[in-house]
Amino acid sequence: MCAVGYAEGGLLARELGAWQTISWALVAAAPLMFALSAFALTEHPPTATLAEWGAFGYLAVVSMFLGFFAWYRGLALGPMAQVSQVQLAQPVLSLAWAALLLHERLGWATMLGGVVVIGCALFAVRARNRVRT
Repeated sequence: MCAVGYAEGGLLARELGAWQTISWALVAAAPLMFALSAFALTEHPPTATLAEWGAFGYLAVVSMFLGFFAWYRGLALGPMAQVSQVQLAQPVLSLAWAALLLHERLGWATMLGGVVVIGCALFAVRARNRVRT
């Protein structure tokens, strides 16, 4: 279902624009999200420090909302199938940045898995390009 949503979002972004697409998607999802949030709040009221709420707000606004502007813009500009393959590299890049910036230790199995994921993504993109030519 996520792939269908991304594909439809990419098509809509070509017509509406990137920020309009994600904004309207949030408006459409709002009634269900408000209902589910209200239920969750009654069952488990949130407890967090100011710093934790700040981190939550940053993730909601910057990482998710504004990040989708760039994502849908990229989907709208390029061939969606090729652009979407970039997302396959995201977990590997996250691990690499965590190791570089946060000094996380990466084991050989993690590094090998990352190489396999990147290799498969490259293979998928190149195989698709060979079929078209």
